[in-house]
Amino acid sequence: MATAAMALSLGVMWVWQLALAVGFGIGSAVVPFMNAEAYVLALGATHTLNPVVAAVGITIGQTIGKVAMFLAVRHRPGYAARKAKKEPKPVNLDTRWGRFVQWNRDLSKRLLDAMSDSRWGAPVTLLSAFVGIPPLYGVALIGGASRMRTLVFTLSVLVGRGARFVLLALGVSAF
Repeated sequence: MATAAMALSLGVMWVWQLALAVGFGIGSAVVPFMNAEAYVLALGATHTLNPVVAAVGITIGQTIGKVAMFLAVRHRPGYAARKAKKEPKPVNLDTRWGRFVQWNRDLSKRLLDAMSDSRWGAPVTLLSAFVGIPPLYGVALIGGASRMRTLVFTLSVLVGRGARFVLLALGVSAF
């Protein structure tokens, strides 16, 4: 009887750990100063909660938050009307500011084209989710403006973030 009660208690605790980690993961996906890596590392170092459960929860939460950002950009009001407008305002290329604006437009177009391409969109998102370069925050925003499919973005973030956080949790909890 005592083992059944202890197993139930551990099961409930596991659910709470997962729920807390998912909540923190969602917050850290949207608010840049909430560091998910620090959360996983702190739990692994202090052994207050199961670090692998926390890593899985953070992964789920981060994925939910990044997909929400992706969809917010994709479905923002007036997006279709702005896409139909083809020509941006001309800039004066004789000024330093004009050259900077043109350089920024060219770079943005190249990034959108790369994220829209099926050969580059998923690998860039996966690399960003696992390594952090380029920052996943920006990749989520650019991905939402691109033609990248939502499912491809979601799976790339889930796999990349999952690998990152589970490896962190296992590495710290080994000590």
